[in-house]
Amino acid sequence: MAVFSAVLLFCEFLIYYLVILQCDWPEVKTPAFGGAGEPVLKAMFLADTHLLGEIQGHWLDKLRREWQMERAFQTALWWLQPEVVFILGDVFDEGKWSSPKAWQRDVKRFQKMFRHPGHVQLKVVAGNHDVGFHYQMNQYRVKRFEDVFTSERLFSWKGVNFVMVNSVALEGDRCDICSEAEAELVEISHRLNCSREERRARQCGEGQGLPASAPILLQHYPLYRTSDGNCSGEDAAPLEERNVPFKERYDALSREASQKLLWWLRPRLVLSGHTHSACEVLHQGGVPELSVPSFSWRNRNNPSFIMGSLSPSAYALHKCHLPLETTVLTIYCTAAGLLLVLAFARVEPLALCLLLGWNLLRRQTLGGRAGGRRIS
Repeated sequence: MAVFSAVLLFCEFLIYYLVILQCDWPEVKTPAFGGAGEPVLKAMFLADTHLLGEIQGHWLDKLRREWQMERAFQTALWWLQPEVVFILGDVFDEGKWSSPKAWQRDVKRFQKMFRHPGHVQLKVVAGNHDVGFHYQMNQYRVKRFEDVFTSERLFSWKGVNFVMVNSVALEGDRCDICSEAEAELVEISHRLNCSREERRARQCGEGQGLPASAPILLQHYPLYRTSDGNCSGEDAAPLEERNVPFKERYDALSREASQKLLWWLRPRLVLSGHTHSACEVLHQGGVPELSVPSFSWRNRNNPSFIMGSLSPSAYALHKCHLPLETTVLTIYCTAAGLLLVLAFARVEPLALCLLLGWNLLRRQTLGGRAGGRRIS
């Protein structure tokens, strides 16, 4: 019983600390003004949690995946102490069709898993599983999502501007929701352009201006690209999937919508989700986009999140990997096998099981699968 408890404690609790404690915030070089550098904002970015619903979600699958994400998030929150956390869509798996009661239950589970101190802000953008694909999306689903996560599109902190886009609404067919979304983006573009003017134009008015900093664009769909063929790395899409052509408005934004966003907002960095895999892309004008992998072990063996040190003029990003699912399963299976063998040998197995777990975790770390990795 003591051995079982020790292995359970290690695999379901301690392993998150051992892996995430290897991650740390990247350093960003900021210009000095009067001897003091620019303020730096610490932000976490994660995507595609896909909390299972009551229709397709088995209770055991829910229990396992939600415990994993809760432990990973709470451990990262305790150790890294970010100032703001962004979730890049598909928080829920069945928001596109869940009933009002099921929606409320899913929201309560989310709020428990991703609870955070009052000084940490949590910002969420809509994904297709939250409000539905374009043909499923309606005002009711959009409103109930925004009632929980606010409808804020423009967010500024420490001189850093963020634009959060409902990319599902960028269909370009002039539907009511799409027209409203484009009108909001045009207004945001106007405000950002005014913030860049050294002498405020008359049409900018005398209202409170934004920081004079190119924004960071956050959305669920990635900007237009033909496929993941140019993506690489340990958490990129599998080789057999990388060259599968992307469908516009389904796998990625349309070429037209992407060009509009880049033209209107002139972002310095784009972060997106949706594909469940990592990818780094350079768009026109050299604008970098980073696709953030899924945070759920249901979608990946190696989930991760992005840590960003952001200032008004610069940024630095690191990727923090979470424990591998295969590492945890190997520890459980090996420990069970050792218990059976050692039961006949009458050898105290506790020390051996813990040593085995530590060696497996050490191999994961030395192989570069855990801890922070700088993103170029």
